[in-house]
Amino acid sequence: MSSLYIILGTSVLAVLLAGYFAQMYLPPPKPKVVGIDLGTTFSCVGMYHAVTGNVSVLTTQGGHKCIPSVVAILDRGILVGYDAVAQAEHNPSNTLYDAKRFIGKNFSTKELEEAQKQYSFKLKLDQFGMVSFSIVVNGTERLIAPQEVGSIIIQELKQAAERNLSAPVNRAVLSVPAEFDENQRNFTMKAGAIAGLDILRVINEPTAAAMAYGLHTKSNIHNVLVVDLGGGTLDVSLLNVQGGMFLTQAMAGNNRLGGQDFNQRLLEYVLEKIAGTFKKSLIDKEDLQVLRMNVEEVKLNLTYHKSALISLQLHSFGNTLFKETITRDLFEKINSDLFLRVLEPIDRVLQTTELTPEDVDEIVLVGGSTRIPRVISLVEKHMSRRPNTNVDPELAVVTGVSVQAGILGGMWPLTVSAVELPTRVRKIHIH
Repeated sequence: MSSLYIILGTSVLAVLLAGYFAQMYLPPPKPKVVGIDLGTTFSCVGMYHAVTGNVSVLTTQGGHKCIPSVVAILDRGILVGYDAVAQAEHNPSNTLYDAKRFIGKNFSTKELEEAQKQYSFKLKLDQFGMVSFSIVVNGTERLIAPQEVGSIIIQELKQAAERNLSAPVNRAVLSVPAEFDENQRNFTMKAGAIAGLDILRVINEPTAAAMAYGLHTKSNIHNVLVVDLGGGTLDVSLLNVQGGMFLTQAMAGNNRLGGQDFNQRLLEYVLEKIAGTFKKSLIDKEDLQVLRMNVEEVKLNLTYHKSALISLQLHSFGNTLFKETITRDLFEKINSDLFLRVLEPIDRVLQTTELTPEDVDEIVLVGGSTRIPRVISLVEKHMSRRPNTNVDPELAVVTGVSVQAGILGGMWPLTVSAVELPTRVRKIHIH
């Protein structure tokens, strides 16, 4: 019997040594599976590196790590991401965005009428309550399903991954909002399939974010608050983490609050300044588009600087130069009520779970808008705990989903895979 144990022990040791020497001396294999964050406003793709265990978020258009989740259908073809955004003012009825809000979701006629007020492109409802986008191409109406829009974005990311890897990319893991039901998850996977990918798994965005911070490997972390504030939505989730197992305990959020709203407040302020300076309103579409881009840049600059300058030539005003300095204090003042609304869903998930801020072991920030200093300080003061900012919040979800992709692809060093326990928790919607 003892000889059997010796043989078994020797075999195990041989396997471990072989794995060690393989990691040390053999070239690391190329990733077999990529991770994709198909976001409402921005999307990106990443890969997990063997041996180091690091994740690279791959560059896409113009060196950017994320592309706008925007698709434009033109008579001459299709534009995606930044290319689609650049022509949006001139082609609003055929420029599609927010497709993720509609994918796999049933709408009533009344809900569709309300949604239509927010979009310049036309929405149509089929007999099953599913939404399609109605566009006109070469004089003919064409219906585009939300999953088709998603597939075009995924295809762009797939091609970016293939350029980075110099190899075909055929398999992926996708992230989805925790509130997505089975139908929405299936249609998201269908978007990946249309793009030519075998989707091995979908994981919840809060779970992916927690994995990006390595919380699935820590035994002392149990209650994790994930605050996800992106371009158009706010989602707050409270997760219970136990040895790689994730249970969503509560969800709350506002589907109409995000960075776009902060931009709009600043845009309105600048438009008032322009009207006061030139004694007339700015209505030229090209000038407005340039101004919107300036406003976005200023918002980003105010994350790292106390002030930023808006400077642009207004061709509709005789190429007159307009300048205005925007301070961080001013930006925070004109958005003060919106920033405070970030705290509402945090309170709701704590109330639902009957937990106090002291019961929360870790606070994770997700989404580009959580970089805003005022958002960070409000959450910190409200929770009496500094949020974890070790990972770029805009890339947290794609980082985590790429870790999961690496695990499913058998990349070493092998780590704990996420196991999401089923939950009947419903998202609390705050308006």
